[in-house]
Amino acid sequence: MPRNQGPFTPDDDAQFYRGRDEDQGGASARRGTGSGLDDEALDDRVVDLDREEQSPFLRAQKRVPVRRGGIPKKTANRLRIVLIVLSAVTVVAGIGAWLYSYGTHSWRFRVESSDSIEVHGAKHVSRSQVMQIMAPDLSRNIFFVPLEERKRQIEELPWVESATVMRLLPGRIKIHIRERTPVAFVMIGSRVELIDASGVVMSTSPRSQAEYSFPVILGTSESDPLSTRAARMKIYGRLMQELDSTGARYSQDVNEVDLSDPEDVKITVADSVGAVVIHLGNSNFVDRYKVWISHAQEWRQQYPKLSSVDLRYDQQVVVTPDLGGAVPEMPAVTPKKTSAPVKPVAKRKPAATPKKTTTTKKR
Repeated sequence: MPRNQGPFTPDDDAQFYRGRDEDQGGASARRGTGSGLDDEALDDRVVDLDREEQSPFLRAQKRVPVRRGGIPKKTANRLRIVLIVLSAVTVVAGIGAWLYSYGTHSWRFRVESSDSIEVHGAKHVSRSQVMQIMAPDLSRNIFFVPLEERKRQIEELPWVESATVMRLLPGRIKIHIRERTPVAFVMIGSRVELIDASGVVMSTSPRSQAEYSFPVILGTSESDPLSTRAARMKIYGRLMQELDSTGARYSQDVNEVDLSDPEDVKITVADSVGAVVIHLGNSNFVDRYKVWISHAQEWRQQYPKLSSVDLRYDQQVVVTPDLGGAVPEMPAVTPKKTSAPVKPVAKRKPAATPKKTTTTKKR
């Protein structure tokens, strides 16, 4: 029915718009619904809904302009951290420079006198020996004292095995000395000195000689290098250890040890009759010495004075009596319980009796 004929109804209006949309090729969206509401009523309803409830999911009608800076936010944060670190480093460096200047120039950190130097552990090393080394450091700033060099110089003293040199702020130095442990006397020329297990010779005094009771080592000269003395002292240590291995403490019978020939270690023992040189070779020291212990009384009965006893051979023993320069009729005997033949000794001048030492043995 035409629009100007009869009453106008909503259905007619919807049909009219639908026909217009079809004529325009579907350019316009379909308006209206089966509910019979026109476009104006629908728009008003949408406006009313917007006024009553604003959905958080609706996009803003107008964008808020954002002003962007020249440096990104992430870069700005990094620059801020770098500035903070540089500031902290500058402060710490400044404090360190001030402390260094104060420590190196203040009178509080100065070694005023010898009273500011402590020496501990020195029994045979005198304080004067240490102060001769530390003399250049008196009135010197404590931070400029060369501790390692002073340690090395102190350890060059014969009695010093190791040393520790420490700073005690504000102005004191502490020195701890570990002295060597002597294990024997050593005859060097006409002098009797002390020697430790590594072959280092230490000077003695009447007081130190009274404190120790050691055998005297022979066969060492002034020109022997430390390596030679150290090798001989290893033989000496093995000898003393084997002699005491059975618990009998045979080392207390030894007065002298001749190490001039490493293949033939000779010891000197003495009793009420006299001193005897015993050849022990370079091994089986305790077993060979037991042969002497077992037959000493028997040989003493045959020869009141013995010059030496050679125990280096497994099947025979060579006994040389001391007859005052005369050639013995029976220069060799065989100990009991052995079937070894007697080894005769060619005519020779008997060995001289070893000199008695003034060293007393502990009992």
